[in-house]
Amino acid sequence: MELNRRQALGALAAAALLPTRAAFAQQRTLIVPTLGGVWEQFWRDKIAPEFTKLSGANVTLDVGNGRVFGANLRAAGPQKPPYSIVMTNEVFSEGLRKEGFFEQLDLAKLPNYNSTYQVARNTGGYGVVVCYSPVGIGYRTDMVQTPPKRWHDLWENPEFRNRIGLYNFANSAGKMELLLASRLFGKDQYDVDAGFKALADLGQVIQVDFNLSTALAAGEIVVAPFDFAEIARLKKQGLPVDYVVPEEGVMAFDQTLNILANGPEKELAYQYANFLLSPEAQELLMRGFYVSPTNTAVKAPEELAYEVPISGDRMSEILQWDWAFVNEHQNELSERWASTVG
Repeated sequence: MELNRRQALGALAAAALLPTRAAFAQQRTLIVPTLGGVWEQFWRDKIAPEFTKLSGANVTLDVGNGRVFGANLRAAGPQKPPYSIVMTNEVFSEGLRKEGFFEQLDLAKLPNYNSTYQVARNTGGYGVVVCYSPVGIGYRTDMVQTPPKRWHDLWENPEFRNRIGLYNFANSAGKMELLLASRLFGKDQYDVDAGFKALADLGQVIQVDFNLSTALAAGEIVVAPFDFAEIARLKKQGLPVDYVVPEEGVMAFDQTLNILANGPEKELAYQYANFLLSPEAQELLMRGFYVSPTNTAVKAPEELAYEVPISGDRMSEILQWDWAFVNEHQNELSERWASTVG
C-alpha cells in the first residue's frame, strides 16, 4: 500500500510539472513591434486580444518606430533578429530587405494575401501593405478664399505664399514630397533637380518631423499635406479645416508587413500576418484609425465616406514611389533638402 501511495504521489507530482495543452499554447509569445500612443493602446485593447483568441499565443508589444525597429534589427543581425515580423513604412522595409533580414513571403501560409489590392503588393513578393493612410491637401477653411483642388495649387495660389507646411526629409512624407514635386515639375519621380527647384520656389515653409496639426491649429500655416484621418479628427474637434483629394493622386503612409527570415516564431508570425490581412482585422483598423484597408472585401461604408475617402476603386489613386532609389541616395538628398527647402 505504501509503495502504491508513493507511486501515485510521484505520478501526480510529475503530471503537475507537465504543461497542459492550453498552458503550452499560452507559453508561445509573438513579439510585435508597434507605434506608440494611440496605436499602442489600440493594439493592446483590440488587435492583441483578438489574435490571442485566434492563436492561443501571447503578444508582447515593442513600442517604437521604423527607425528604432531598424536599429534593433541591425544591432542583432539577420541571423538572430529579436522579432519574427515587422510592420513599418516601405522606405524602412526596403533597406532592411536588401540587407537580408526578410524572406520572400510563403503565400501558402498567407491565404488572405490573395484578397489584397495590387497596389499593396509592390515589394517583389517580400512584403504586403496592411493599410494605407492616404495624404492629400488639408487647409484652413476660415483663412483661405480659394480652396485648393490639386497639388499644383500650392505653387499657383498666391494666398498660400509663405503659409505652407511641409514634413521634413526625415519623415517618409518629406521624401514623398520631393518625389511628388519631381514628378509634377520634372520628367518623373527621379528628376530631383526639378523637384528641389520646385520646393525652393515655394518660398518660406514651416517644416516638422511629425505633427503639422499644431501649426495648422495656430494659424501659422493655412495649407499642407495632411492625411485625411487627421483632418477628420481636427474637424470633429471644432477646428475650421477641410481637405481635398488632389487631382494628380495622393501620397500615402503605408504599413508594410515583413516576415523575418530567421525569426524566433515564424509560423506564429505568418498566422499574425494573415490575421491582419483578414476582413475582420481590416475592419477594426479602418474604424479605429480611418485607414484605407487593402483587403478588397473591406470598403468604407457610407458613414465613413468622409473619414476614409480612398477605398475600393479609388485605391488606384495612391501614388507609388521607388524607395530603393531614395535609400540609395539618402545622404545626398538629405543634404540637398537642408540647403534648399524652406
